[in-house]
Amino acid sequence: MGIEIERKFLVAGEAWRQAAQGPGLPIRQGYLSTGPGPAVVRVRIAGPDGYLTIKGPGRLVRAEFEYPIPLADAQALLGLCATPPLAKTRHAVPHEGHIWTVDVFEAPERLAGLVLAEVELPDAGATPPLPAWLGAEVTQDPRYANAALALTGPPRGDQAG
Repeated sequence: MGIEIERKFLVAGEAWRQAAQGPGLPIRQGYLSTGPGPAVVRVRIAGPDGYLTIKGPGRLVRAEFEYPIPLADAQALLGLCATPPLAKTRHAVPHEGHIWTVDVFEAPERLAGLVLAEVELPDAGATPPLPAWLGAEVTQDPRYANAALALTGPPRGDQAG
């Protein structure tokens, strides 16, 4: 069984860009199921590749199953999503032995300007060194799950990146 262990933070300012590797990866993703059941089902196009992902309940630790699918299937599945697809650019940012992913949201418009950073961890007790450009931790805040952002947008006042 696949397990995802990650912490999520708001990003404060632009200092992360100095360490970002490359131009970033464009991502479009939508949700075939956002609940209220225990699983979230996501379809994603990351660059030229399509993926179908099923995520279990939880915030810091949860089941995650991700499968590559043909790009044409991913495009068709995005059309079946109940909400408009999210569009973001994902940047890899190394910091003291960890690779942080920084997502800069572009669409839908209510998400434009939101910047979130995540770090995947080997276990729930791991404490990675935190870059100075991080803002508040939002790992346990369900409003910052991508599925919730697709449904309702960011909490008020948290769009500045």
